[in-house]
Amino acid sequence: MRILRRTLLQLPAAALAQAAAPRHNFVFNEKGRFGGWPANHGMWAWGDELLVGFEAGHFRFNDAKSREHSIDYSKPAEHLLARSLDGGETWKLEKPAGLKPPPGVKVAGVPVESDGRPETDSPGNFNFKAPGFALTARMTSIHTGPSRFYVTNDKGHNWQGPFKLPDFGTPGIAARTDYLIDGAKEMTIFLTAGKTNKREGRVLCARTTDGAKTWKMLSWVCPEPEGDDFAIMPSSVRLSAKSILTTIRHRKFIAAWRSDDNGASWKMVGKPVDDTGGGNPPMINRLPDGKIVMTYGFRNAPFSIRARVSSDEGKTWSPDIMLRDDGGTWDLGYTRTVRRRDGNLVTVYYFNTAKDSERFIGATIWKP
Repeated sequence: MRILRRTLLQLPAAALAQAAAPRHNFVFNEKGRFGGWPANHGMWAWGDELLVGFEAGHFRFNDAKSREHSIDYSKPAEHLLARSLDGGETWKLEKPAGLKPPPGVKVAGVPVESDGRPETDSPGNFNFKAPGFALTARMTSIHTGPSRFYVTNDKGHNWQGPFKLPDFGTPGIAARTDYLIDGAKEMTIFLTAGKTNKREGRVLCARTTDGAKTWKMLSWVCPEPEGDDFAIMPSSVRLSAKSILTTIRHRKFIAAWRSDDNGASWKMVGKPVDDTGGGNPPMINRLPDGKIVMTYGFRNAPFSIRARVSSDEGKTWSPDIMLRDDGGTWDLGYTRTVRRRDGNLVTVYYFNTAKDSERFIGATIWKP
């Protein structure tokens, strides 16, 4: 009787989950090309106007056993944006001139089309509360930098930069985009620094109070990982005026850390994901009801894009919600997720559905 009752109680939830099944769209899908790594670039939402950055290289199949990305390292890649005006249903590619990397840049060993301006010191005084503001942080090396950032005040149509990010006395910064806007001139940013052996990496927390003219390191979020482990690619949300939750990619798992003194110190609150199938960065979003949603890529069979939900500020997490499990290879993930006007989430990632086919940028529209 107890088993039957439990089954009956689960039926409405199962039916609701099926009714709200995820829908998949293409953001970028071109023959002979490799679309990759949205988490390295960032994603932003202004209602139903969405913008995401990613890298578009040339496809060259590498056998899965090698754990090498299927990108041609001898040909230059492009840094692109894709914009949706309908909440992720359709997308249009953009390549703003102001977002080009400085000369001579390589990212993860791939040469980048880099006829942009050289890095300069930031003039500061940017208004982070401007209606069309966004910031993207970019790296040169996954190990030791240098890194830079660009800002826009018109939803990514035009960009100012590149501006230098300091190394904060570390071996170097490998910046991706993760920041919290705390005021018109105040921002908290999370960055990955090289370890003392100049390998990747360890997460730090820094802040500006003058509109990105200067930055002050507040703290190390976590200890330096030992051996070949790393702590990289944070994704953070603000829980209150003094409390912040950040999630961090390790070589095999995802860790969660919390600060209750506005970034001055941190304590680990657990491992939301014990096994990502070979390493993949998290993305967390705080919903209006306080729940926190995490998305990530899973790099073992079934190759997939997954989500988990926390109702207690990251202390515990639900089992996996499978967004899609039709991946063709481990070379996937790097999710970014935003919430659109109707409450649905739009998760963007790189993916493919056959072992030896091109990598595309996909978007999944879903509701937890």
